[in-house]
Amino acid sequence: MNQTQPRSRARIWWLATATGLAVATVGALVSPPGDKGAALAQSALAQSAIAQSAIAQSAIAPPAAERPTGCVPRPGMLGVARVVEIDTAKGPRFGLQQYPEHDFLREREVVLTFDDGPLRRHTLMVLNALAAHCTQATFFMVGQMALSDPEMVRQVARAGHTIAIHTWSHRNLRASGAAVAQREVELGISAVQRALGQPVAPFFRFPYLADSQAMLAHLSSRNIGVFSIDVDSRDFRTRNPKEMQRNVFSALGHKNKGILLFHDIQYSTAHGIRGVLDELASRGYRIVHVVPKRTATTVASYDAQAEAELARRNKVAAANPMNKRAVVFPMSPPGTPVESYVPSAAPPGASKAVVRVPGRPTASGVQPAAATPPAAAAPAPPAAPAAASAAAPGSQPVPQQRPPLRGTADDDDWRRSVFQQ
Repeated sequence: MNQTQPRSRARIWWLATATGLAVATVGALVSPPGDKGAALAQSALAQSAIAQSAIAQSAIAPPAAERPTGCVPRPGMLGVARVVEIDTAKGPRFGLQQYPEHDFLREREVVLTFDDGPLRRHTLMVLNALAAHCTQATFFMVGQMALSDPEMVRQVARAGHTIAIHTWSHRNLRASGAAVAQREVELGISAVQRALGQPVAPFFRFPYLADSQAMLAHLSSRNIGVFSIDVDSRDFRTRNPKEMQRNVFSALGHKNKGILLFHDIQYSTAHGIRGVLDELASRGYRIVHVVPKRTATTVASYDAQAEAELARRNKVAAANPMNKRAVVFPMSPPGTPVESYVPSAAPPGASKAVVRVPGRPTASGVQPAAATPPAAAAPAPPAAPAAASAAAPGSQPVPQQRPPLRGTADDDDWRRSVFQQ
């Protein structure tokens, strides 16, 4: 069965392209509502942005990369119950702690997410735990961390996990000026993409969950989806894996589903995530893996900055090379259902997934797509800092402020040693 799966998947996507039937169906569902005039205006803006960017990229997902043979979950293993393909046009928001607009999860379904990495010794432990359950997650990576260990980024991708963005240096964007905040987003995208070696998912999470109306608008204009959370492991507050696990299941017991937040730079998660996964399986929870309909685009000037920073770090690392251990991880089991989620097609608060498409995500968590029109290229970076942005009063609830992450002796003061401007 495993030997025939790649051939079956290729045939499915070839049929979708050749017949045009699947293309027409998906295209009708993913096109945002609006009149022809608005569509023409958006097209003109897109062409203008492309002309300004020397390396404007297509938003079509790249071809599937070579992947290791998938594993088949056994009793007691989580596996992946569903793969949900997210259309990020106009920047939809997810995570009921802040954004009640969209909810694609059913009862007893969870999405696993990990922030702030990669940090090799802890991220490897997380990957091993996920592989032991034949399951997948989304990693919101910090640009500086990604450039510090590009091979680790690629190992995460080779495991079939989705690679997403968590800014350049984990700065609080709500407390930053508009120009600084935009640089954090754009340089973060360029840096993680450069480390990965291919386009990343247009999924973004605000550090400390501290959003702002200005940056939400910017992300919407870039067709980048914003992910908040439903359950916080609060692993940054403790080194005790058992305490982290209690935090998860205490919150999950009240909500019965949701987007779970962990940090793959934290000791408690590295040493406790296997226990969380075991308990999720024993309690009958199901894993949903989120992948994007299209990939993120980058801005040429920020790509150049990311390239220069990587070259600088490579010179520093040459004197102290890291131990590059190769690992092979399984992917989703054959036959995992894939569903497309079109936010514009669902009323606020509704749980609706549409367009069942057999298949699996690619190495970066991006599903091969057929004839999806490219997204508008990114705007040029601002010339000068502007005043700090603030949320419009009454527009949405302000989340509880999470304290900044602190380095520990175990982490070798990673924020000081890695997050260098």
